[in-house]
Amino acid sequence: MGYFQTPWHIVLLLLIALLLFGGKRLPEIGKALGSGMREFKDAVTGHSPADSDAPPELPPAEPTATPTTATPTERETV
Repeated sequence: MGYFQTPWHIVLLLLIALLLFGGKRLPEIGKALGSGMREFKDAVTGHSPADSDAPPELPPAEPTATPTTATPTERETV
C-alpha cells in the first residue's frame, strides 16, 4: 500500500506546492530537483558526468605563417 493510491493525492500535492512556491518558482525547483537526483544517481553508480557529457577534444590548431612586416618606404612615411 502506497501513499499515492489515487491521482487525487498527486493533484492535491501539486496544488499545495503551487500555493507555497508560486508558478514562477516551480520550474526552477523542478530543474534543481532533477539535477540533484541525477548527481546522486551518478555518485551511487560511480559514473562521472564529466566523462559522458564532455565534448570530444579538438586537436590543437596548426600555427599559421605570420607575414613579415616590411619596412615602410620613404613615400609611405611622409
